Amino acid sequence: MLENYLPILIFILVGILVGVGSLGLGYLLGPRRPDQEKDSPYECGFEAFENARLKFDVRYYLVAILFILFDLEIAFLFPWAVVLDDLGVFAFWSMAIFLGILVVGFIYEWKKGALEWE
Repeated sequence: MLENYLPILIFILVGILVGVGSLGLGYLLGPRRPDQEKDSPYECGFEAFENARLKFDVRYYLVAILFILFDLEIAFLFPWAVVLDDLGVFAFWSMAIFLGILVVGFIYEWKKGALEWE
């Protein structure tokens, strides 16, 4: 039974060796000529003018959470749509309820002004 997993193990080992090997070769053979210009952080062509550890506005996090929420909706929707014929009516109504809950949440966020960028 374990011989069925041997190709997978070989594939994983070859992938790790290629990744580590290419990083190691780049480190060993790559030129090392550091200077102040290369080691400085890049800020769109400008010198850094603020501390990098400033707190972000909560709207950035809200937009990120909403993106993840609706991205996961699509991640659940594609496999469901592929096998919908095999699943039947119960799966259709289950997904309809799931999408309905997400639409209600989306409308709630819209009405609260979470999607408005000031």
